[in-house]
Amino acid sequence: MIVLLYWWHSGSYKGRARALAVAHCQQFNLQLLDQSMVICAIWPEIDTGGKLNFRRKYQFEFTSTGEYRYQGLLVLSGMKLKSIELETFKIADTD
Repeated sequence: MIVLLYWWHSGSYKGRARALAVAHCQQFNLQLLDQSMVICAIWPEIDTGGKLNFRRKYQFEFTSTGEYRYQGLLVLSGMKLKSIELETFKIADTD
């Protein structure tokens, strides 16, 4: 039962991470590839209110030109965005 509850509940976090990654990519005229978010780490933390929370790190891929794939990392604390890091990418030619 606990595993099923965790699996169901983690889908909402993954959806939140995907939406944040899409918005971030659009801000820089980038495209999120494959619409996939891969969780690569999860660890417990205590928030400022003393409540147990989980921090999740997701990996995703994006492109700037359509030719190359680059990596991005997104960290959520609960549902709150903590950070997004993008690998250095080539800027598309505007000519």
